[in-house]
Parts: sequence; C-alpha cells; structure tokens
Amino acid sequence: MKTTITNQKTKPGNALTRTSVKTSNRRSASPSGKQASRKPLALVLLAAIAVGTAGVTLYSPASSAADEKKPAAATPALTVSTTRPQSATLPLRLTANGNVAAWQEASLGSESNGLRLTEVRVNVGDVVKKGQVLAVFSADTVNADVAQARAALAEAQANAAEAQANAKRARAVQASGALSEQQVSQYLTAEQTANARIESARASLASQQLRLKYTQVVAPDSGVISARSATVGSVVGTGTELFRMIRQGRLEWRAEVTAAELKNIRVGSTATVKAANGSELQGKVRMIAPTIDPQTRSALVYVDLPPDTRSNAPFKAGMFASGHFELGTSGALTLPQQAVVVRDGFPYVFRLNADSRVSQLKVQTGRRVGERIEILSGVKADMPVVLSGAGFLNDGDLVRVANAQARTPAGSAAAAPAQAPVQR
Repeated sequence: MKTTITNQKTKPGNALTRTSVKTSNRRSASPSGKQASRKPLALVLLAAIAVGTAGVTLYSPASSAADEKKPAAATPALTVSTTRPQSATLPLRLTANGNVAAWQEASLGSESNGLRLTEVRVNVGDVVKKGQVLAVFSADTVNADVAQARAALAEAQANAAEAQANAKRARAVQASGALSEQQVSQYLTAEQTANARIESARASLASQQLRLKYTQVVAPDSGVISARSATVGSVVGTGTELFRMIRQGRLEWRAEVTAAELKNIRVGSTATVKAANGSELQGKVRMIAPTIDPQTRSALVYVDLPPDTRSNAPFKAGMFASGHFELGTSGALTLPQQAVVVRDGFPYVFRLNADSRVSQLKVQTGRRVGERIEILSGVKADMPVVLSGAGFLNDGDLVRVANAQARTPAGSAAAAPAQAPVQR
C-alpha cells in the first residue's frame, strides 16, 4: 500500500517516481526478509517450550507420588514346605537328677583282739559268696586257749561225778540217821556246785572256740567288695574295719524331687535312669523319703536298680545319673522339631498366611518324643506352619510353598496358597 500511494503523488516526475518506488521497494523488502529468517527460529523455540512443558508435566510431584504408590513386584524369598500341628498321646514324665549308691553296704571288721592278720584273700571289686573266707588271723594263741578250756571242762566233769556219787550215798543213809542233816546238806551242795562248774567250763570252752572262729573273716552275704583296708601282718583290735561290701551287688538311684512334684510319684512306679556314659537301666521306686531337706526343699526317691556284679558294669556307686519317672500318658499338640526355630533363647514357628507371607510366632514347648515336640501355646490345630526352611525366614517374608498349586500371572489377584498335607 505504501508503494501505491507514492506512485499516485508523484505522477509529474516519472523518473523520480520510479526511483522513489524502487527505493521504497528496497527498504520494504529488507524487513520482510528478516521476518522470513526469524520464522524457523521461532518454531524451534516453540518446540523446545512444548517439550519442556511436557517434561515438567510428566515428572511433576503428583506423578512421582503415583509412581511411589505403585507396589513393586515381590519376589518370593524361599521355597518352603508346610505342615499342621497334630494331636498325639505322649507319656507323662518327671525328670530328676541324683546319685547312684549301694542299696546296703556292709562293713566287715575284726572280732578278735590283738591278733595278727596273716592272710587276705580278696581285693576291691571281687565278687564273693555268702560264707566265703575273706581274711585269716593267727590262731596259735587261740588254739592254746581252746585246749586249756577243754581241760578245765574235763576237770569240772570229774569233780562233778565225784560230788554226785557222794550226794547219792548221803541220800541213801539220810533216813537211817547215820549222817547228820548238816553233812547231808554239804554233800548235796557240793553236787550242785560241781554241776555249775561244768557249765562254766563249757561256756569258757565255747568262748574260746568262738575266738577261734573269729580268726577267719567271712562274708555275711553275697556281694561285691567295694573297699579294703586289711593289711597282712597288722595287729588289729576288735571292731577295726577290714572290708566294705555292697550286699548282693544291688545299687539304687537316689533321685532328688521337689516337694511340688513329689505327689505325682508312687511306690512301684517305673523309672528310667541314664548314666553319664549313655547307658540306661529300668528301675522301680522302692521308697519315698518321709522328710524333705529344709535347705533344698527336695526329697529323695529311692529307685532299685537291677543287680550287676560285673567289673565293667555301666553303673557304679557314687556316680551321678539323670532319669525320669513314668507317670502315665496325656494328649498333646505336637509339631516336628524341624518346624521350631530357636532365636535369642526362645522357640518360634512361622505361620503361613493367605498372602503367601509368613508371621513369626513365639511358642512354648514341652515334651519331646522322637522327632516331634509338644507345643503348649502359640499355635492352633488347623494352623499351617512352615516345616522346611524355617531357619532362614524372617517375619513378613514372602515364600513359595513347594506343594502349592500354580498361581495366577502377575497383575491378577493372587490365589490362596495350597494347604500342605498333615505329616503323620
């Protein structure tokens, strides 16, 4: 439009008009060229702004929060197997500790005074029979005393025979009056005295014969020699201990039981005793002590053990032993010991939840029989519990059950885990 106006006003001078038009055209052409060159740059800037705006929109805080809310696909930590608690009948047992001692220990000593020991025939550990000679003392002086006692008895018998004859004659003439009453009484008294001297001599002889018998120490009962203090050549006095013997080789377990548990034990009940070397014996409760130790508040229960006189017998007097008393049976809820995990000194099990995650549960355990353990509290009878792999789990872990059915693909609702069969 500017070029047209210029041409209309300058009609008289055509040359000048053309020049003006050309000049005007050149001036007007220059801005339009600049605008044409700026159009691509504007388009680039608009594209950059659009991309930046889209980036800000895509990575806005709301979008980041939404991304954080999306749960990541959890990978199962471990493949496990499960089981369920079982009801079982378990034996009721009361455990106790105590010492093994001799049922009765006999002390064998000397019954002779001032005699020399000439022979010792047994040693510690020997099995002896009733009446067996264990030791012998010198009998020379005793034999002499026995001979003297026999001679004294013979003399007393001779004197008694004479006195009896005199008394018989005195009785015969007593009625005739040939002897006075005093004389007759003297003969009769002499007869009685002579008879008494015979009895005294016989008693003296018996005493010396008993001393002769005591020169041999014999076993009063069958058993095992547990101690020996006799020494050949020694002169011992009356009552000196020479041997100790376990009568009949019988031992007993003296179990210490608390006063609260004592009421559960009965005479005649069975007890199993285990030695330190692992050997076990069955015994019977023979007696329950009538008193309780005021210091330990426990009482002794005496359990008779089967006699064993072998030198290599597993139980010895004086050794420590543990054991338990059989008190009957009772029902219990049990699990395999493999399912129980001990952590920080406490037993735990892992319950399998419907979402295939596990929950750690603290339980209280009781009796153990074979590979199973009693669960006193913490689980229910129908509760699925992790069996294998429990020691590697933590509370809330996601697991895969080895005997579970195939699950739905990712993104769909997860199927409930299959129940493991009850192990029997």
